[in-house]
Amino acid sequence: MKNVDVIIVGGGPAGAACAWKLAQHQVDFLVLDKATFPRVKPCAGWITPLVLRDLEINPADYPFGIKHFTNFQVSIKDFQFKLRTNQYAIRRVEFDNWLLHRSDPVLINHTVKEIRVEYDRYLIDNTYSAKTIVGAGGTNCPIQKTFFKNDLDDHKGALIVAQEEEFAYDYSDERCHLWFFQNELPGYAWYVPKANGFVNIGLGGSAEKLKSNNDTLKRHWGLLVEKLEKMGLVKGHEYKPVGHSYYLRGKNAVLRQGNAFIVGDAIGLATRDMGEGIGPAILSGIRAAEAILSGREYTVKSIQKYSFPSLLGFR
Repeated sequence: MKNVDVIIVGGGPAGAACAWKLAQHQVDFLVLDKATFPRVKPCAGWITPLVLRDLEINPADYPFGIKHFTNFQVSIKDFQFKLRTNQYAIRRVEFDNWLLHRSDPVLINHTVKEIRVEYDRYLIDNTYSAKTIVGAGGTNCPIQKTFFKNDLDDHKGALIVAQEEEFAYDYSDERCHLWFFQNELPGYAWYVPKANGFVNIGLGGSAEKLKSNNDTLKRHWGLLVEKLEKMGLVKGHEYKPVGHSYYLRGKNAVLRQGNAFIVGDAIGLATRDMGEGIGPAILSGIRAAEAILSGREYTVKSIQKYSFPSLLGFR
């Protein structure tokens, strides 16, 4: 039996941020993740100056590709305009691995199957034991399902379904394009050029509204590919998109049961307007670590619910 003070289940941004903060105070912890890092994670990869401040990162010191945007090309149906912004784009395969290993964690490749409480400790698969556990395993986090499912069911925001792909491409347009509500999509699509010759394209929208409209993401993906070809943004690429889902920010829910905490997408913290989840996930991981260290209340009430203030560079 491996005994530690804290076990973090999930090594994505929320879990990695929690680990980073715990490591600063020499807490004995380990991270369990079913994936082997570095792992591929298709994502637009937007991060704001606020995220960089939270993580105490100077963009110039980040050792991998990072691209700065001062404006976005935005289309809302037929209305087009340039939106001033202050954003960065990273590749998640690089960023997540770097952030996780920043704390030099004990990282174990393990799929969690069973969690139970014995006396004052949490036992995971009769192999790992801790006084405190942190659920950072995303939408289907096993800690969330074991201890928080009933508390979250009535508090979740809208379910978003998305498809996207990230690939190497010799692009000529270095602008980020966003298309809102095109072809009745209840959401938006994007084209994000990244550093070192990569692009990410994708789209996402409300699962409930797509279903009520008898519509599918597959249809919208086909229309997006046609648009990219017509605009000359991406030509001749054989697409292999990846699908995933997550929840937007809902009502305040129970986020701690005893010494079990949940963070990031295990809660459902993506912003209500843009569905941006990296920043809220990271801050929730830091907040959970601070609560573990201090014994104070764990809350995410101060974490932004909307992206537009930071999107415009106001935060």
